[in-house]
Amino acid sequence: MSQRDDDLRNALGRQVERRRRYRPAGPIGLMVTGGTIGLLFVVPLLLGAYLGRWLDTHLPGYSVRWTVSLIVLGIAVGIYNVYRFLTRFDE
Repeated sequence: MSQRDDDLRNALGRQVERRRRYRPAGPIGLMVTGGTIGLLFVVPLLLGAYLGRWLDTHLPGYSVRWTVSLIVLGIAVGIYNVYRFLTRFDE
């Protein structure tokens, strides 16, 4: 490899390591982290509720079956999102 490739690889490695170690400090950092966790959980839940309600209104014979099912799926996806977010910054 050329010197330029090595320099680029080293610079990228330093940036990745810096981002991995970065943690927001103080109350602002706590609010940013809390807001991110909240969005990672709430957005799939609301999308599931909206899509389930839309399906229930357009398919005959269903009352709330799709809504409840997709809300539960949204909760599961939200929990998975939060878990991945927290374990990524725990390294």
